[in-house]
Amino acid sequence: IVQKEYELLINLGVEFSVEPTEIGTTIFAVFNDTCGNNIQIVEIE
Repeated sequence: IVQKEYELLINLGVEFSVEPTEIGTTIFAVFNDTCGNNIQIVEIE
């Protein structure tokens, strides 16, 4: 799920500070919104 959303958002011009990363059973990615907040998208398998 994270990889699919990452690709969609990249194609829309979103810049990620952390590309999809797998740690154990969790995959996450981080991007900054236009207000300076870090947004994480997370998938737990």
